[in-house]
Amino acid sequence: MPTETTEPQAGTRTINVRGQRLRVFIRPGNGTRTPLLLMNGVGVNLEVLQPFVDALDPAYEVIRFDVPGTGGSPAPRVPYRFWMHAWLVAEMLDQLGYRQVDVLGVSWGGALAQQFAFQYPRRCRRLILVSTGTGALMVPGRPSALARLATPRRYQDPSHMERIAGETFGGKVRTNPEYARAFARSIRLGGQRGYFYQMLGGVGWTSLPWLCLLRQPTLILHGDDDPIVPLINAHILHRLIPNSRLYIFHDGHLGLGTSAREITPVIEQFLTTSTA
Repeated sequence: MPTETTEPQAGTRTINVRGQRLRVFIRPGNGTRTPLLLMNGVGVNLEVLQPFVDALDPAYEVIRFDVPGTGGSPAPRVPYRFWMHAWLVAEMLDQLGYRQVDVLGVSWGGALAQQFAFQYPRRCRRLILVSTGTGALMVPGRPSALARLATPRRYQDPSHMERIAGETFGGKVRTNPEYARAFARSIRLGGQRGYFYQMLGGVGWTSLPWLCLLRQPTLILHGDDDPIVPLINAHILHRLIPNSRLYIFHDGHLGLGTSAREITPVIEQFLTTSTA
């Protein structure tokens, strides 16, 4: 919750955190819920999560930020490892005035969410992992889909995005091109250097050795048609995280947005249900 000395400010702004500029957006809540911190995928700016935020109960205060090198946050001087990203997030929360948050991470952001929950267990009350896995030691996706992640071209060329979206992201995007167009329109690429730095940050990282040590109640959400992160990875997370539950939805890698109406009530129930 917010500290007694700092009152979080609503809206979009850029803050300086230990020399790194971060673009942050805070949607105010009514103060009755633990604030929810969102962590996005590789190369993806905070606006992309708007469909989910719109579907979420207004009672929830929502914190979004652009990872260094993405959207409005400039690239760092050197690539950050995941533990460095988690440290930066903790420093950001200090500056914004939050002691404890619930954390939701999507894809690459799901890996960062795992790292943050492990590194700062008292600051993460509950953990939500969407369309993600255990990093280097996980069941890989389809080679054709993974190959497209090696370059940010899909974010730079909307027509290319529309052509490859179905095979790359799966789920509802396969049959509804408008989802791909909307996704492409919301992207604000921070530059190739930032994109590759973000990719490099996860090279060799894995959460497998310490997932059993996570004590936060954890909700794992995964689509049954995800070419990038196959569904079996969600079962692995569920098996290894002690206090976890798994919800499978009929969609693909972008399901948090394209299936927001189905997924959001599941998340809200998880966040408000007692674990006693």
